[in-house]
Amino acid sequence: MPQRFSFSRLMFWVGIAFLYVPMLVLVVYSFNESRLVTVWAGFSGKWYVELFQDQQIMTAVWRSLQIAFLSASAAVVLAILGSLIMVRHRNFKGRTLFSGMITAPLVMPDVIIGLSMLLLFVAMGQMIGWPENRGMLTVWIAHTTFCLAYSTVVISSRLREMDRSLEEASLDLGANQIRTFFQVTLPIIAPAIVSAWLLSFTLSLDDVVIASFVTGPGATTLPIEVFSSVRLGVTPKINALATLIIAAVSLVAIGSWYLTKRMNDRVSAQLATS
Repeated sequence: MPQRFSFSRLMFWVGIAFLYVPMLVLVVYSFNESRLVTVWAGFSGKWYVELFQDQQIMTAVWRSLQIAFLSASAAVVLAILGSLIMVRHRNFKGRTLFSGMITAPLVMPDVIIGLSMLLLFVAMGQMIGWPENRGMLTVWIAHTTFCLAYSTVVISSRLREMDRSLEEASLDLGANQIRTFFQVTLPIIAPAIVSAWLLSFTLSLDDVVIASFVTGPGATTLPIEVFSSVRLGVTPKINALATLIIAAVSLVAIGSWYLTKRMNDRVSAQLATS
């Protein structure tokens, strides 16, 4: 039987078109021969060649990838520790304050976070002489701080849903706390850890506001570089860069979905046979 028309289905496809049609147009115009992004002058891939020859943009890309990788990794490690404290030790004094401090960046504007981090680094530089200059280190610290909040929410939610009897069974069989964590708890929450890492990586790679406060000369990230270029006018070279980013994100999303599915299937199989 043919599917009946429904308003919700129509709105769904309108939303999909609203989100993805601009991306499709961007990808098409990245192959435009003309320098004017609104005038189609034929198919060409020269803007990709010019993009890879632009040393300033390539340096910003590599720097942003480094900062995003380090920030996501540090945020996930700290989020695991923070989640274990909030979920497994609920009765310690100061738990409400501790949880509020970790999740505060979720509700704070980026401008407030960036300004507070800038003032902190300036005050520390005046009192103890560190950091001497703002650069990759200060951007990494700032990104780790606000990525920690998102990672903690994801990982702590998975920990709350976890069956505690699995850990108790491991302890009853003679395993200590550390071995139980690495062999029981960590594999179960691994999909949440992967999701938190990818979310933190994306947030760090996409940030403009916070990085603009805490960065310095010679440490410009890719979003700041693109923002500065767009203010002077959009060129097909920026479209080419955006197309490559879309392709990379799509591949990572597909790969993470596949890995997460395999992890969940493996854990389900182990629980079924145990």
